[in-house]
Amino acid sequence: MREKLRIYGSARLEGEVAVSGGKNAAVAIIPAALLADSPSTIENVPDIDDVRVLLDMLRWLGAHVEFRENTVWIDPRTVDKFNPPYELAGRMRASYYLTPVLLGLFHRAEVPLPGGCDIGARPIDQTVKGMETLGASVETLGGVMVAKSDRMQGDDIFLDMPSVGATVNSMLTAVSAPGMTCIHNAAREPHIVDLANFLSSMGASVKGAGTDIIRIRGGRHLHGTDYTIVPDQIETGTLMIAAAAAGDDVIITGAIPTHMESLSAKLLEMGVHVSSEDDWIRVRSNRVYRAVNVKTQGYPGFPTDLQQPLSALLTVANGTSLVTETIFESRFRFLDELRKMGAKVRVIESSSAMITGVSHLVGARVNATDLRAGAAMIIAGLMAEGVTEIGGISYILRGYEHIDEKLTQLGAHIEHVRKEEAF
Repeated sequence: MREKLRIYGSARLEGEVAVSGGKNAAVAIIPAALLADSPSTIENVPDIDDVRVLLDMLRWLGAHVEFRENTVWIDPRTVDKFNPPYELAGRMRASYYLTPVLLGLFHRAEVPLPGGCDIGARPIDQTVKGMETLGASVETLGGVMVAKSDRMQGDDIFLDMPSVGATVNSMLTAVSAPGMTCIHNAAREPHIVDLANFLSSMGASVKGAGTDIIRIRGGRHLHGTDYTIVPDQIETGTLMIAAAAAGDDVIITGAIPTHMESLSAKLLEMGVHVSSEDDWIRVRSNRVYRAVNVKTQGYPGFPTDLQQPLSALLTVANGTSLVTETIFESRFRFLDELRKMGAKVRVIESSSAMITGVSHLVGARVNATDLRAGAAMIIAGLMAEGVTEIGGISYILRGYEHIDEKLTQLGAHIEHVRKEEAF
C-alpha cells in the first residue's frame, strides 16, 4: 500500500499562499544546535519528513527535543552518543551534517553514509577534505563515516567546487577548531548565510557567508539561542512556477524576492508577469510562454533544485528550450515521466535536454523519481488535461510542507490518496 497524489488538471490558481521555512537551512541548523551548552528554540521549521527524521536522530543521540507548530526546542546537554543508526541516517542526505558536530563534541563520530534522493553522484570527498585539513582523520568503514581527532586547529580549506554540503560541514567543523579557518570557494546559497547567522547567534565568530570566502574563528564558547529560519527558496520557486503554469494571479507571501532573481528573470523571459515587494512575490500568467535556455549554477545562478519544475513548464512553451544541468547528472530521469504525459523531450549527452513545447499535456500515471522531480510532476499535473496520479510521493513529503494543501488553497483540485492500492 502506497500513497499517491491525484490531480485534476486545468484548474486555475488564484489568491495568496505563504512560504514555509527553509528545508535546506533547517537540516543544517538543527544539528548545529547540539554544539551549544544550553537549549535553543528554532522557529519557522518546516514540518516535513526530513526534519522529523533528523529530530529522531537527535533524540536517539540523547538530546531532549520538542517539536510543535513549526517550532523546535532542543536541549543538547544530555547527548551521550556519537553513532546515529543507519535506519535513520540512511533516509536523508543531510544526516552527514551530524559528523562534524559529533566530532566537535566527542572527538569522534560514526555516521552512516548519507541517503536521500538518487539524482546522481554526490561524493563526500570535499567534506572529508575539510575535516582532514582541520586535523581530523576520516575513513569509511562498512558504509559508515568514522571521524576522529585528538586536537583540531583552524586552517585554510580550499574546496575544489562551491559545494553546499562541503561548505556546511566545513563550517560546522571549524567552529570547534581553535584558531582561524578560511573556507575558500565556499557555496553562497541563502541557507549557508542562515547557518552562519545561527552560529553567530550562538556566540560563534563567522564572517563572509554569502561570499566565496568564509572566515571562522573557532573554539569559542557556544550557548543556546532563539532563532527564526529563513523562508524556503526552493518552495518559493516551486510555487512561482506553479502560479506561472496554472495561475491567473497568485501572491506568494513570506518570501525573500532577492533570493529568487534568477528564476524571476527566466519567467519574465518566458512572458510571465513577476513583481515583488519586501516580503511577497506576485505572479500573473496568461499561460502563453516563450521557450528559453536554462543552465544550472551555484547561487546566485539558476538553482539545480528548480531545474525540474521549470522544465515541466517548458514542455508547453512555444519553441524549443535547451536545459543544461551542471550539478547533478541524473536529474533528467524524470523526463521519462513527462513523456507519458505527451511531453516532447530529448536528453543530449546526459547533461542537456532539448524540450520542444507541445500544445498541451495529458493526465497520466507517473512517479516522482526524486524530491524536485515530484514537484515537477505536480506542476505538469496542474497543466494537464484530465487526471494525473503521482506515485512515490514520499519524496515530495521529505521536502515540501503541505504542498498539496497550499495549492488546493489557491484553487487546485488535488487529492492525497492514502488507503487504496497504488499503481
